[in-house]
Amino acid sequence: MKLDEAKERFIQSWGALGSNWGINRTMAQIHALLLVAPEPLSSEEVMAMLSISRGNANMNLRALIDWGLVRKEHKSGERREYFVAEKDIWRVAMQVIVERRKREIAPVLQMLAEVRDVEGKDENPEVQSFIASVENLDTIVGQADAFLDLLVKADQNWFANTLLKLFKKEKVNS
Repeated sequence: MKLDEAKERFIQSWGALGSNWGINRTMAQIHALLLVAPEPLSSEEVMAMLSISRGNANMNLRALIDWGLVRKEHKSGERREYFVAEKDIWRVAMQVIVERRKREIAPVLQMLAEVRDVEGKDENPEVQSFIASVENLDTIVGQADAFLDLLVKADQNWFANTLLKLFKKEKVNS
């Protein structure tokens, strides 16, 4: 497979995966393009390489910056802005976890805390059942949040070693 063909396949596959991860295809394709680009790219280069409109490119580049996955770079003597993706995949994964926690888990935990305070919890079985369900969900989401927090704070080597120990333990128990 030639390099251009491999890059195209990677970009298209990353775009499809992005849809599964909850981000739009174009945003994921731009991220993939910047991941494999050896040099920072301008929005015009991104537009040309992916055959997308200026508005689409600019909107998705801004979103990638907001996610902390891409940053702007300026070249001296140039008026254009250039964009570069974080190349360390561990950092990319950790940044995605941080953003997903902030955008998805934190609001759920906040909502669960709010709906738990229901009138009539001492005398109404339906209210007691509702509160029990909310508390169970809060426990699970809270544990997931704590695990993700630990993962974000963890060193990459610690995580890899822990994962290997789990796989070895599972293999021995099989």
